[in-house]
Amino acid sequence: MDMLLNREEAADLLAHQLEKYKNQDGVVLAIPRGGVPVAAPIARYLNMPLDLVLVKKIGHPANPEFAIGSVSLDTITIDSTINVPETYVKAEAERVRDKLKGKYKLFMGDRAPLALHGKVVIIVDDGIATGKTLEATIELVKANQPAKIIVAVPVAPLAVIKKVEQEVDEVVCLLSPPSFQAVGSVLQRI
Repeated sequence: MDMLLNREEAADLLAHQLEKYKNQDGVVLAIPRGGVPVAAPIARYLNMPLDLVLVKKIGHPANPEFAIGSVSLDTITIDSTINVPETYVKAEAERVRDKLKGKYKLFMGDRAPLALHGKVVIIVDDGIATGKTLEATIELVKANQPAKIIVAVPVAPLAVIKKVEQEVDEVVCLLSPPSFQAVGSVLQRI
């Protein structure tokens, strides 16, 4: 198999590979937007609640595309090797967090994020390219002291998978093509 038809097929294949977690005390966390259509069927199949994990990068003041850290609804991580004024970081983190709160409310209404402490947490996205968003997500989840962290994705480069495997309990990835360039190139009809 070198290509998946769509996110539905990916979700079905991943759900079956995650079957050993069915009915366990856990949470399936979707990374929006692409992760939601993959995570929702997995959550149903495993009989686990679905929640969103919202993480966004903080860009460097001189180059917003260059990530110096990330922000979630309740955490901030900053690369300590980069010299950026603390006032900038605080202001940017607040701005980003306000956007994330708005997104969470849009998707989840007034429901509070689910507790992760002591639970099996399965982080799902529709694929990994660089792994930066996933790294921040894993850090956020670890801060909540889950029993286990599993990452489930349809596609990712092998080098990123090897790096992620060092940070979590298990990685389930359907495809790691040697010439991987983008998630959309492996998931045909999205």
